[in-house]
Amino acid sequence: MSVTPPACPIPRWQLLKQELTNVGPADFDRLRATAAPGTLLDVRRAEEYGSYHLEGAINVDYLGPDFLEQLDALDPDQTYLVYCRSGRRSVRACTLMRNAGITRLVHLDGGINAYDR
Repeated sequence: MSVTPPACPIPRWQLLKQELTNVGPADFDRLRATAAPGTLLDVRRAEEYGSYHLEGAINVDYLGPDFLEQLDALDPDQTYLVYCRSGRRSVRACTLMRNAGITRLVHLDGGINAYDR
């Protein structure tokens, strides 16, 4: 007899998001205006980044084969501003970054979709 586990009422990425500093577009823009170069991270695929990205962002593809190696190259003492399209990949990227010892993270809640473009 197999037992089906109960469904989790909250998706895992939303649980992980609760552990982050989440800000909306206005606060994100205020922070990126004074952010150090190389600390605004777009974690979407290269094609997405190439079609549109926030000014000053560098592309660190969360789904890329070298994502973890790119994390190793980041300064763990810096504050990083992280975004994707909708916020799901960036939540997961921030979680991996925290696990790698990068703890000063600001997540764009809702991703670039949160902007009225």
